[in-house]
Amino acid sequence: MQTLSLSISSLIICIASIVCSYGVDGYIHYNTGSSIVDGKLNVHLVAHSHDDVGWLKTIDQYYVGSNNSIQGACVENVLDSVVVALRRDPNRKFIFAEMAFFSRWWEEQSPQIQQQVRKLVNDGQLEFVNGGWCMHDEATTHYIDMIDQTTLGHFLIKSQFNTTPRAGWQIDPFGHSAVQAYLLGAELGFDSLHFARIDYQDRAKRKGDKSLEVVWQGSRTFGPSSQIFANAFPVHYSPPNGFHFEVNDDYNPVQDNPLLFDFNVEARVSDFIAAAVTQANVTRTNHIMWTMGDDFQYQYAESWFKQMDKLIHYVNEDGQVNALYSTPSLYRDAKYASDESWPLKVDDYFPYADSANAYWTGFYTSRPALKRFVRFLSGYFLAARQIEFMVGRRSNRGNTDALGDALGVAQHHDAVTGTAKQHTTNDYAKRLAIGASEAETVVNSALSCLTDSKSNGRCTASTVTFSQCQLLNISYCPSTEQDIPQGKSLVIVAYNPLGWNRSDIIRIPVNDRNHVVKDSIGNVVESQYVQMDNVTSELRKLYIEAYLGISDKRAAKYWLVFPASIPPLGWNTYFISTKQSKKGLRRRIVSTMDLPSNETVEIGPGNLKLSFSSTTGQLTRMYNSKTGIDIPVQQSYLWYSSSQGDADPQASGAYIFRPSGSTPSVVSRSVPLKIIRGPLVDEVHQQFSSWIYQIIRVYKDRDHAEFEFTIGPIPSDDSIGKEVITRLTANMVTDEVFYTDSNARDFLKRVRDYRADWPLTVTQPVAGNYYPINLGIYMEDKKSELSVLVDRATGGSSINDGEIELMLHRRMMNDDSRGVGEALDESVCTNSTCEGLTVRGNYYVNINEVGTGARWRRTTGQEIYSPLLLAFSHEDVETWKSSHLTKATTMESNYSLPSNIALITLQELVDGSVLVRLAHLYEGGEDPDYSTLAKVELKKLFAGKAIKGVKETSLSANQNKSEMKRKTWRVEGKSESGEPFAPIKGGPLDKSSLIVELAPMEIRTFILTF
Repeated sequence: MQTLSLSISSLIICIASIVCSYGVDGYIHYNTGSSIVDGKLNVHLVAHSHDDVGWLKTIDQYYVGSNNSIQGACVENVLDSVVVALRRDPNRKFIFAEMAFFSRWWEEQSPQIQQQVRKLVNDGQLEFVNGGWCMHDEATTHYIDMIDQTTLGHFLIKSQFNTTPRAGWQIDPFGHSAVQAYLLGAELGFDSLHFARIDYQDRAKRKGDKSLEVVWQGSRTFGPSSQIFANAFPVHYSPPNGFHFEVNDDYNPVQDNPLLFDFNVEARVSDFIAAAVTQANVTRTNHIMWTMGDDFQYQYAESWFKQMDKLIHYVNEDGQVNALYSTPSLYRDAKYASDESWPLKVDDYFPYADSANAYWTGFYTSRPALKRFVRFLSGYFLAARQIEFMVGRRSNRGNTDALGDALGVAQHHDAVTGTAKQHTTNDYAKRLAIGASEAETVVNSALSCLTDSKSNGRCTASTVTFSQCQLLNISYCPSTEQDIPQGKSLVIVAYNPLGWNRSDIIRIPVNDRNHVVKDSIGNVVESQYVQMDNVTSELRKLYIEAYLGISDKRAAKYWLVFPASIPPLGWNTYFISTKQSKKGLRRRIVSTMDLPSNETVEIGPGNLKLSFSSTTGQLTRMYNSKTGIDIPVQQSYLWYSSSQGDADPQASGAYIFRPSGSTPSVVSRSVPLKIIRGPLVDEVHQQFSSWIYQIIRVYKDRDHAEFEFTIGPIPSDDSIGKEVITRLTANMVTDEVFYTDSNARDFLKRVRDYRADWPLTVTQPVAGNYYPINLGIYMEDKKSELSVLVDRATGGSSINDGEIELMLHRRMMNDDSRGVGEALDESVCTNSTCEGLTVRGNYYVNINEVGTGARWRRTTGQEIYSPLLLAFSHEDVETWKSSHLTKATTMESNYSLPSNIALITLQELVDGSVLVRLAHLYEGGEDPDYSTLAKVELKKLFAGKAIKGVKETSLSANQNKSEMKRKTWRVEGKSESGEPFAPIKGGPLDKSSLIVELAPMEIRTFILTF
């Protein structure tokens, strides 16, 4: 009774206090101006709305708030509402991340509203975090795409607000990469990185020892200089239970009007303190962050801010803890000021699981056709911007911006991941196709100008009409298939976007075998015809009808194959005619068919030899006669049966890979062989089943094998989902170790069934050992290495010693209950007939002496990412030669970039300045010759142009490099007086010679004026 009396007394006093604070009209002034209080637990309330640039709805549907039968979400309302709410109280704060949305909203605002928003930004009420075009994925993205989309957003912020984001905010991607930490974090000038999704076992361990917040050192090469403060949330990116205040939510508001029933101030303050203490028990220092928001919140922002105003006022009045409006930057500053020592985290946070049977490793492969489209256009965008720079941006013609915008959106963590609804995925593809079409027009016009020897760089009108063929992978190229007009030749301009001389193979579809190929100076080039296979012809027929609406009445009969040599950042021209000449015909070879007669069949016109069993039709051995490396290797296709759930209802789906058991089904143990031989390339055609076809190519001047796969439609008549893999099994002792790349940059060591940060409980022995792959995967023993490079993002592993497997295609019958609400069951339709999606792609296999494979992985990886850009026309050869530059480079004659350096950005900006990025391709210690300092001479790189000014900047070019300041965090177990780690870095730019030094893994960014 005494306790009850005290409680009642306290309540009366509390009510009396509030009644006294009421004015005549019932108004309460809430004290929201609190700041950090030493000696108390400080609860940083970070107001945010996580706005996916497409997921259940398209980006534009999310922006304007249409299609709300799927999801009630309108980002336009969020921004409108937040601006009004912030202006009501100068203490309120809000953060925003996705600039693809903000740019749409900003362009619609009046000058008055824009000025108000600029004041909110200047006053620290509105803070941009991340600041990229989207919140990009970290598993299936290429580092160049990550940089590009971030730069796009940072340019907008800098141009409109003259500010630079300082905090990474990757709260929703499904696992986190090392490249994100050091490259898209520290190298951007970020001081902190905040995220929600880490493995459930990892989170439990970190909550136990208060190591959710760490100093993350993502780069072995850069060591401590790559460190960034990383904050993993205790649960998710939503508030603690009971503090979710969206306008239509069923929540318990702070009811502080004593004249109304259900007065609850004391109860809500008590709830707040209890939740704060619970979080403080798993967090170091007296500062904790509450993420006050969720997906598409603040559509009526006052519903959130009014409740937070009251909580700050009454919690601080209570005095046990201190609540304040905050941002990630303020939170980071408080953590830094605490002088705490933090645990050190290295490598990455992959793979991610949220429960025992729910490993989010399926999305590494989901929607492989979209993943290939994104990766292909990424390389194309790089080349297109180079060519656009060479002729200059002009206001009277198109540009490549639409492709940049579409690619920026496509890096979103529900886009390239393959985890959006089908109609949204169609929208991503549509935007990419439109952007590609506009960029292609720019490239065709620019090449017409560049190759015209009389233009002198001043093009007024195109003198030649070029065309390109984006569907060469299925043999569709009208320019090369049509009959060459009388008196003309097929002109092929091959552009090389790499910074070094390049020898490559050109393959084009043709309809007869009487062509002669000549180079730019008239020499006949050796060529080879390969008969078109039926699988390609049928694939072409279906897909050009489905996607182009064209009825294919004349499929190409042959592939014409010939070698090409192209200078760096330049082009070479090849002429194909039907003129008969004995000299030409002698160098024109028709491939021969070889019927296996011996037990073993060997192919390979060059150093690399592949052996096949004539009995099973499968690969048995790889041998390089130049290096002497000889490895028994078997390759096959298999599929995992997708779990539909059991006692644990978790099914395999777009996000999650959950196989029914650890042993996949073999597609075929015996396959028919078709051998095609020629002087330039040997091919092995293998039909593993009615829905899996493979061609293995070994070129004369290549030390790797190219595997072209065609998979689909994956059969579904048995109602079983299938996850298709290719597996290479080599006679190698690999001790459970293999290596995968991080966003096509660093390679990380992987150990099967092991995590360095916690004692792993193995629940999914297959899915739990899958890792994202963007460049490649390799394994090694004491003698040799076996490496595989890919042409798109995918998932892979080494489930057993001596094995590498890649997942190439997936077709699901069930949704995995992670929100998308659809089974991953892609189809293609013609008229009213639909079938499952077929996917075609390539992977590349190489064998090396142990420790020497990096050169092949790095060089060939660049060539895969940046293929030759081919443009076609029909012209008179002699007229063309007399009026056009048949071979040229923008660089000084005989100059090329060092073999360990790539030009990853060359782009003219809107103001006429030029953005240049140079990247060192090797890690420290990766190669004895190439993991070294390299030099680039800018004057020779831009021959014929006078460089007037050079400014080195941050990675996203939004601040001067010299102005960047980096915080040094204290790390547990590291003595401040210990031996300092000094990574090799390139020296300052020599202002007179304009020579740039780059150390291993270094990327340097410059703004040039000419």
